[in-house]
Amino acid sequence: MPAELTFSANDLAQMRFAVSPMWELGTSFKLLNSGAAHPVHQRWIDQVRPRAVAAGLDRGWLAELIRPDAYVPDFLNPAPAGPAPTLAAELAAILAAPAERVRQDLDRLRQEQGPLGPRLRSLRAEPSAHLRRLAEEIETYWELALAPYWARIRAVLDAEVFQRARQVAEHGAVHLLNDLHTSVGWDDNVLRLSRRSNPISRTTAGAGLLLIPSAFTGSVPLTRVTPPEPPQLAYPARGVGSLWEARPVTGSAAIAAVLGRSKALLLTELDTPASTTELARRTGLSAPAVSQHLTALRDAGLTSAHRAGRSVLYARTAVAESVLAATAARGAG
Repeated sequence: MPAELTFSANDLAQMRFAVSPMWELGTSFKLLNSGAAHPVHQRWIDQVRPRAVAAGLDRGWLAELIRPDAYVPDFLNPAPAGPAPTLAAELAAILAAPAERVRQDLDRLRQEQGPLGPRLRSLRAEPSAHLRRLAEEIETYWELALAPYWARIRAVLDAEVFQRARQVAEHGAVHLLNDLHTSVGWDDNVLRLSRRSNPISRTTAGAGLLLIPSAFTGSVPLTRVTPPEPPQLAYPARGVGSLWEARPVTGSAAIAAVLGRSKALLLTELDTPASTTELARRTGLSAPAVSQHLTALRDAGLTSAHRAGRSVLYARTAVAESVLAATAARGAG
C-alpha cells in the first residue's frame, strides 16, 4: 500500500518550494561514499572523491551518519525557514536540535543498521557537546565538494522552481503534484507516495508540504516527516542530466576585449573548479600571474575561492556564468 497524506485547503495553501543546502549535502555524500560509479555525476565524483578521502571524510562523522542505502537521521535536514536558506542557517538549526530528537534518530539508525560507532555513541550520550564537531565536518565537506560547484547546481534548482511555479500558475497545484514523479500522485485530496514504505498521516506530520528539488536524490523521491514541521519531499530536479557537461564558451574574443586575454582564458578554464597550480599547468601562465588574475576576477565578483585541504579551489560565480551565457547567446545570434 502506498503512503497517503491527506490535504485540507489549509495544507494546500501552505505548500511551498525550498532549495536546501543540507539536502544536497546529505544526498551527495551518500552517493560519494557509496564508492559506486554514476551515469550523471561521475565527472563530479572523479573530482571530489580524492579530495574527500585526503580530508578523511570517508571515515569521519558523516561516514557514520550517512550510510549508503540507509536511513539518514532526520535532524540533519531541518525544515528550511525560507525559499533558499544558507548552509550557515541550516547548521544553526542542526546545532539547536533538541537532544531527544538526536537520540531518537540515532536509535532508529541503530535499529536499522546495527551498533553505533564510537563517535555516534558519544553524540547520543551528549548531543550538545558533539554537534559542533559534526557541524565543522559538514562545513569541510561543503567547501571541498559542493561550494565550488554551487553556482551551477543552484542554477539548475532555481530553474526547476521557476518552471514548477509557472506550472502551478498555468495548470494548478494538482497538475504539479501529479507531474513531480511517477511515484507521486494526487487524487481526491490525498497525496500518494508509492515508494514510501512507512505510513504517513496528518497526525504524524505538520501542516502543508515542503517541495525540495534536488540534484543528488537519484531516481526516487525522499521524504522527511518530523512533526510539528511540515513534511518534506525531496525529488529529482529536471535538468540534472546536463549538470556536469562541459560548456563550450563562444564569444571569448568579446570577453577578452573587456577583461583581457589572460583573465578571459582563466574564466573559460574554470568550467571545472581548479587550483592556481592546475590553472597554470593548463594555460601556460605562471603561477604568480594566475594568482594575480584570479584575485582581480574575485574582486569583480566573477570567481570564488574555496579551501580544500591545503589547496584553494577557484570557481566561477553565478555572475560569471550569466555573463558567459549572455555572451554565448549574443555570439550565436
